[in-house]
Amino acid sequence: MSLPLSSPQFSSQFSPHQLAASAPPEPPPHTGGLLVLIDGTAGLLTVAALGIVLLLVLIIKVRLQPFVALLAVSIAVGLAAGLSVTELFGTVQKSDAVSTIESGMGGILGHVAIIIGLGTMLGAILEVSGGAEVLASRLLNLFGEKRAPLAMGLTGLIFGIPVFFDVGIFVLAPIVYAAAKRSGKSILLYCMPLLAGLSVTHAFLPPHPGPVAAAGLLKVDLGWVILMGVVCGIPAVIAAWAYSAWIGRRIFVAVPQDMVEAAAEARQAVLDEQRASGVEPPEKPVPLATVLAIIGTPLVLILAATFSSIALDPSTGRSVIEFFGNPFVALTLALFLAYYLLGIRRGWSRKSLETVSTASLKPVGNILLVVGAGGVFGAVLKGSGVAQALSDTFNDVGLPVIVLSYLISVVLRVAQGSATVAIVTTAGIVAPLLSEGDHSQAFIALVIMAISAGSIFASHVNDGGFWMVAKYFGISERDTLKSWTVLETVLSVAGFVVAAGLSFFV
Repeated sequence: MSLPLSSPQFSSQFSPHQLAASAPPEPPPHTGGLLVLIDGTAGLLTVAALGIVLLLVLIIKVRLQPFVALLAVSIAVGLAAGLSVTELFGTVQKSDAVSTIESGMGGILGHVAIIIGLGTMLGAILEVSGGAEVLASRLLNLFGEKRAPLAMGLTGLIFGIPVFFDVGIFVLAPIVYAAAKRSGKSILLYCMPLLAGLSVTHAFLPPHPGPVAAAGLLKVDLGWVILMGVVCGIPAVIAAWAYSAWIGRRIFVAVPQDMVEAAAEARQAVLDEQRASGVEPPEKPVPLATVLAIIGTPLVLILAATFSSIALDPSTGRSVIEFFGNPFVALTLALFLAYYLLGIRRGWSRKSLETVSTASLKPVGNILLVVGAGGVFGAVLKGSGVAQALSDTFNDVGLPVIVLSYLISVVLRVAQGSATVAIVTTAGIVAPLLSEGDHSQAFIALVIMAISAGSIFASHVNDGGFWMVAKYFGISERDTLKSWTVLETVLSVAGFVVAAGLSFFV
């Protein structure tokens, strides 16, 4: 692989006098490289394109687990771009040798794993304690039957902050069934606003894996991600609610009786499992104010820390705010609040709290591995020079980085279905574009919103969420495409439009 004259590897081996005395010799490639197949920017771009195609083939056609696919593609791209085995994997003999794979995996997981783990346990305590049911019931009573769809939408928006998308569906689906059965109207009127709320928080707000991973890869404070997630997410969810009302009046879907019965059985199984673990169902429902306080505590603390660094001069007070507003501290405090207010004060044993917390972490392993592999992919792109080649090419195209980020994320989402894979892969590709120039934290957070918006575009048959929605709410595949797929597209486009518009001002 030819290196430019400005390359550190080149300049470190030849003095200016030597260069003037003779024609520059061919600089050596990465030492120890297994494959040196490319030359120049065109070759690096070819490697990048082939790597993305290989990733999609492995996930879509071969049905390889995304973590394994990302790791395999990262190794292939690194070797093809000229990275040596030592650069990729390190070496046993040299303890100080830098491993691209280890640094990429560790760099992102050191930031993401703690946040996702704490957020997952917090959501589990809220779920098991009945917080979601209290939230939905109170909102339904507050808004009345005529505005029940809005109540379901707000329930999804609020409860979706601490819980994963699929957990939100599992917990709240029975409430949707009851509301639709009582009104006699299409279940779409009630489930679509709920799904819009769950989806927008899943895509735009921490502690969900996508935005947290992107923040780690692009080095953005979570406070900015939360702020821009709210600013971009609220208009998007309002547009989605409007579409929900429109489609709900045009397509009638009856309440699926088999799922009603299955949900009742599943809920009873959960209750039985809780009793076996020593968690008895509470006699009184959880106060709504308690649920809102626990969910809001980490968000408020993180935002306060973000703005204190801007508005306040260095002082003891600012240090205290920044300490409690650190995402690790804020989420830990919220979890302790949940342990006490929803657990111990309501008769839970310490063993029950441990059981619920431990069980909630089981599904997290796959997510963390995919996010970590995305970090490896980004590190390989950067270390091999592929990322810089992509950056130069994208700059030549002339499209704003926020538009490119959205389009790349959309392509990856539609092609392979996973929002998390789309986010971590896109963030790794666009990172070098943001490393050039003096971009504010607010602007980079908006780029993350564009990536996140692209990652939920047009959910269809290759997305597990598509089948979950169709199954839980008894919607045919055709009607799911007309309702859920379009709903996700509305959320995606509206969120991106807001993010792109705001980018002109930050």
